[in-house]
Amino acid sequence: MPTISLIIPAFNEEDYLPACLDAVMRNVAGKAFEIIVVDNNSTDGTKQVVERYPGVTYVFEAEKGITRARQCGFKAAKGDILAYVDADTLPPAGWVEQIIEQFDKNPKLACLSGPYSFYDVSGLRNAISNAWFVAARPLYNFTGYMLVGGNFAIRREALTKMGGFDATIEFYGEDVDIAKRAKKQGKVLFSPRFVMPTSGRRMARQGFAKTAAIYFINYFSIAFRGKPATKSYLDIR
Repeated sequence: MPTISLIIPAFNEEDYLPACLDAVMRNVAGKAFEIIVVDNNSTDGTKQVVERYPGVTYVFEAEKGITRARQCGFKAAKGDILAYVDADTLPPAGWVEQIIEQFDKNPKLACLSGPYSFYDVSGLRNAISNAWFVAARPLYNFTGYMLVGGNFAIRREALTKMGGFDATIEFYGEDVDIAKRAKKQGKVLFSPRFVMPTSGRRMARQGFAKTAAIYFINYFSIAFRGKPATKSYLDIR
């Protein structure tokens, strides 16, 4: 059975990281080979939060940026499968078991991802947010790849052959870039069963329509131009 490294990039996440790590301790610890939090040059109490959890490895990445934090985790991890979540996610029961199941039964699987559910967005807004993944399904069927940055697992071998993460991408489009390049190494499965609860704070802050539009624009830009359309982004904390 392949070993799994869980990697959690975190920038100024002292408010959300405790709940994430509580969920990890309940549902992932003991099943993953290691749990790594990458502190992406935080200025708050992120490090102190990590220190409260025995068995969680703390690593520091001084150069801010999600792709650089992911790459730092890649270099630090030792598992055969590298699973990435965000610091505002709540990995649920059965999540890591799906990783084991999918990679064990499909040796050609390079990468596994799935949709978000939003634990702090309710009513119509939650329905609209979840509808994004339904609307994006035809894109996945057409291109053969789709990935959510806070909910994916990738074979170490595939990521090594890909040359790791593209540190020239600041934020938007990094998930599409990973998926597009992973497809050259094998199958990229976007499973509707592989759901990750996460915060809807970015959509609430930026607006739902604007956030969806930015992600769609950058999907097409990466898919057809090989680079993101948007470089600047707003830190949501």
